[in-house]
Amino acid sequence: MTKATMRAARFDRARRQLTVQDIPVPELGPGEVLVRVEAAGICASDLHMIDGILPDFPLDHVTPGHEAAGTIARVGPAVPLWQPGQRVILMAGRSCGVCRHCVHGDGSGACLNPLVMGQNYDGAWAEYVVAHFGVLVALPEQIPFEQAALIPDAVATPYTGLINRGRLGLGETVGLWGIGGLGVHAVQTARLAGAGLIIAVDPLDAACQRALDLGADYAFNPRAVDVRAEVMRLTDGEGLDLVVDLAGVNTALAEAVSCLGRNGRAVIIGMCLEPVQLTEPSVMLGYMNHEVLGHDGYEPRDITGLVRLVASGRLDLSRSVSHVVSLEDVASGVDRLRTKEGNPVRIIVKP
Repeated sequence: MTKATMRAARFDRARRQLTVQDIPVPELGPGEVLVRVEAAGICASDLHMIDGILPDFPLDHVTPGHEAAGTIARVGPAVPLWQPGQRVILMAGRSCGVCRHCVHGDGSGACLNPLVMGQNYDGAWAEYVVAHFGVLVALPEQIPFEQAALIPDAVATPYTGLINRGRLGLGETVGLWGIGGLGVHAVQTARLAGAGLIIAVDPLDAACQRALDLGADYAFNPRAVDVRAEVMRLTDGEGLDLVVDLAGVNTALAEAVSCLGRNGRAVIIGMCLEPVQLTEPSVMLGYMNHEVLGHDGYEPRDITGLVRLVASGRLDLSRSVSHVVSLEDVASGVDRLRTKEGNPVRIIVKP
């Protein structure tokens, strides 16, 4: 039987304070499922929300956490198929259900007002979280909860950014700027997709080494080398087919775009509030047929495919969990990410 109260990390937007409190276990409405959280990730966007870097969202108080895996504790009315005891991954958001695209059945990818778990509604830094049954994906026994929690953002976002948005093709050349929680999985995705050359760029030598360990062909510290010169040397002056900004730093994006070859694509995944400023003249952007694309999110089929890749061993997430903290110590985990203590990839919360 589910208890009446639970521990949850609550973020007070006005005070910018994160505290762990006792709150009632949520009641279930039609189509909703109560999930016992087994593992939840701490993402840079959680940090950005807490630090006020990203614009405010509607709720005055919210439980953060949009990367989660757990076990179904209870199902509400009108929930098909799912049963208590099943292991699941929760997708990081859902469609609003009321915009004209949702009402007309255009699909979740077309929603005009997508909602993010842990920002627009309560997330998974808690003992329990409520989710609509439509955002659940079955989790095989062979995938640990700690690794599974990474799939719905840290893995899926760069995966779909490279494959769907960036259209990475077999044998193409790719450059990845920022080898943190997103970048490590971008390196692995590029390898899985059959990229012909993978170049990683990060101002931390440890992150560069991490990229090489995961399959990058070259890794450069922009503080130590002229990255564009190295890219042109390695590509015989042709430049890269695809570049991806995973750092959310405008200087990284500008450098990445400068490394594009003809018909090259640049995908922006890392988040920041800086205006986009490129060093490439607009005449060259047009002459070289360059594309600069924003990216966020994924479709349910992407999560299902990634689960298969992890379960089969083709995608190894065993090195992605840097540190595990208890729910009571979630603030220390946030601080660890903020200060980059220990060069973290992903810090996991275990309620």
